Amino acid sequence: MTSAEAVPFRFFSLQVVRTRRLGPSLVRITFAGPELRDFRSDGLDQSLSLFLPHPGQDEPMVPIELGEDWWRGWMELPEDVRAVMRSYTLRELRRDADGATTEIDIDFVLHGVEPDAAVPAGPASRWAAQASAGDRVRLIGPSAADNRSIRFRPPEDTDLVLIWADETAVPAASAILESLPPGTRAVAWLEAHHAEEAQKLSVAADADLVWLVSDDGAPAAIDAVRAAQLPDAERPYVWIAGESGRMKELRRHFVNERGVDRRRVTFVGYWRQGLTEEQLREQGE
Repeated sequence: MTSAEAVPFRFFSLQVVRTRRLGPSLVRITFAGPELRDFRSDGLDQSLSLFLPHPGQDEPMVPIELGEDWWRGWMELPEDVRAVMRSYTLRELRRDADGATTEIDIDFVLHGVEPDAAVPAGPASRWAAQASAGDRVRLIGPSAADNRSIRFRPPEDTDLVLIWADETAVPAASAILESLPPGTRAVAWLEAHHAEEAQKLSVAADADLVWLVSDDGAPAAIDAVRAAQLPDAERPYVWIAGESGRMKELRRHFVNERGVDRRRVTFVGYWRQGLTEEQLREQGE
């Protein structure tokens, strides 16, 4: 592979530093490693591809020696050998005095890890639930601060920021909200499975945060947004992220029912009901 300066994305070999449970179905994992010094991102909703080992493996199996042809080599490996690949968004990164990245945080939603779960946990949830310091992973991340995996880009004339995020998008939405400067008007709908996972965010903006907790019988996404009384705004900007089907429904609402210019609506499908990560990538999403 070429140098980190010559390509916007590259592989990073990292280790788990620590883990912290944020609730029954949410865990924050901190990663570090010498290669992270070349990690560059100024984005608030930075997407990453994370590669996890199977049980019994010391590290994830990814043929990075093939360079740009790594995908073909990875797909040719047996399913129980090749690394588990999942997409996540960065919750936070920390830098040293020289500006080099030292640690990154990624929040994992744990589905099916409970003993009585109706649907058993997938490989990523199982890994995250048992992760401990020293566990090794790889990720594809940016070596350019401004890159194509950053989607939150409000126009300079924005006078109201509207955000909707399901559980998978809450880390990115939280980072966005915490970055908004004082005086910025914002409304955000954030999903959580359990009340304990409705996190307290450090928000300086004039923001109205609505947590939709499924355990408490929260309304469906479209119903909650449709019922909201929004502040008057001439140039709103909308960022919605999560399951692809609901993103499209919400986008239609903002454009067709709220009259928001479709060019000022960013919608990001992080996953699609019934499809694996590999199937999504094969479809070019």
